[in-house]
Amino acid sequence: MSPSDLRLDTERTARIGMPEAVLCQFKSVEQCVSAVQGLLAGSDDVVIATRIDATQRQELMALRPEHHDASTMVWRSRDPSGQVAAVVSAGTSDADVASEAALTLAALGHTVIRTADVGVAGVHRLTAALPEFETANAIIAVAGMEGALPTVLAGLVGQPIIAVPTSVGYGSAFEGVTPLLTMMASCAPGIAVVGIDNGYGAACAVHRIFQTRS
Repeated sequence: MSPSDLRLDTERTARIGMPEAVLCQFKSVEQCVSAVQGLLAGSDDVVIATRIDATQRQELMALRPEHHDASTMVWRSRDPSGQVAAVVSAGTSDADVASEAALTLAALGHTVIRTADVGVAGVHRLTAALPEFETANAIIAVAGMEGALPTVLAGLVGQPIIAVPTSVGYGSAFEGVTPLLTMMASCAPGIAVVGIDNGYGAACAVHRIFQTRS
């Protein structure tokens, strides 16, 4: 497969301010490489690839990404926007989803503050960490288990909060369904919720908020 065989949406940035990203999950190595190559050739904007597995990673690294973590890669990050986003996660097990959100935000030009391991089982950790992200213009709150972090956080700060449930937790967490429902039923007004493990989607929601301020 060559990039010319794909129907890549290279004009998406002109329509909505964000480029098409490459979701590598369920794609072959060849499909992932072709999609990234096509987006790099088709525009001058940032290119983001998410949900990369170990086999895909080896081939995509040959394309020399500007930034990368375990499952996300970025080529041609945007210039700084002046906006600041915080990615706050409950536990170490939520790190991959939080990292996906943080790297996507940074790729789109936003300054990112990372605050980890502040789950409400030890709520003093969260309250002590509040000064770390008080300058953020928006917050992504990532949590599994029962998913209480966004509700507690929304009672303490006034910034927009995008809640991300993760598939982390014991049996009754039901692979993220329990935190998803908790976040959707939150008593704290104004929380927005994305799907399970969707750090990328949360970052895009924050980016849309920031675009209205520029």
